[in-house]
Amino acid sequence: MRHRTLVELAYRAGVRLPPSLRSDEPPQLTDVESRGWFRFQRLYDTARSVLHTEDDVRRLLREAAEDEAAEGSGWLEMQVDPSGYGARFDGLTSFLELFLDAAADAGERAGIGVGVIVAANRTRHPLDARTLARLATRYVGQGVVGFGLSNDERRGRTEDFGPAFAIAARAGLPGVPHGGELLGPESVRACVSALGARRLGHGVRAAEDPALLEELAAAGVACEVCPSSNVSLGVFDRAEQVPLPAMLAAGVPVALGADDPLLFGSRLTAQYGLVRDVHGLDDAALAGLARSSITASFAPQDVKERLLKGVDDWLATPAGDAVDPASASSAP
Repeated sequence: MRHRTLVELAYRAGVRLPPSLRSDEPPQLTDVESRGWFRFQRLYDTARSVLHTEDDVRRLLREAAEDEAAEGSGWLEMQVDPSGYGARFDGLTSFLELFLDAAADAGERAGIGVGVIVAANRTRHPLDARTLARLATRYVGQGVVGFGLSNDERRGRTEDFGPAFAIAARAGLPGVPHGGELLGPESVRACVSALGARRLGHGVRAAEDPALLEELAAAGVACEVCPSSNVSLGVFDRAEQVPLPAMLAAGVPVALGADDPLLFGSRLTAQYGLVRDVHGLDDAALAGLARSSITASFAPQDVKERLLKGVDDWLATPAGDAVDPASASSAP
């Protein structure tokens, strides 16, 4: 969400924003007293609470697609938990149908593809996840491209959500849970073994177990690495500590991402610049990241082929004329 939009919608809805959200600077999440996940989740929930009308949802999707297109993205996958909005939008089905229609319209206007990942919430009962999985399966081929699991991975047992992911898998929806951010390798293993994860939100803590990295590489399980948010949430103290080089060296497919630009303050292209600066990645390595983001996405094959050609064209462009590889990439 754009900061200006947050402020305008909050004013109209009568939502009182905390000082850290009233400012157009990203909130500071890393000081000793407020570091980490809990403050992030409070701010995230406050930002979500300003969406009250159909026009609000359509504006959010339209602006998100516009901003991603401006970053150079050709494909955007947005994750949403309908249970967080159903009470305000006439139920889960009604909200998801609104979201899918708004996403399709936003993508068409911005000239990019948009896929939707329906995500369950780890802090809710696993039976709720099964309900969402069944809902998601009804919209396969109509904009829903995957099934996820979000919120604090320290809450609940990953294995308890296995039946929900099995429902999604039987309908052809790949599993894309968050894991390996707040917890270590054991969380990553549970996501892969119990949920059949095809792609992991974050997964960076897998680097603590070299054997696990090899397993992810062999299985082709991609990780969405978001350096700026890892530092903001205190997963690592500095961007240099994000284990991107170890993951790449092991052959793990990596889709570079920005996580939540409203709360972390930077978008996709800035992440490419960051890993170039702190990890010394050259053009070929950056192009490899862009390719992985495309191949790990759930975009249609023709979209993947077009975007992959764009990465090749970027790499072949003389340095003086080059643009960021993100300008040719997908942004799962």
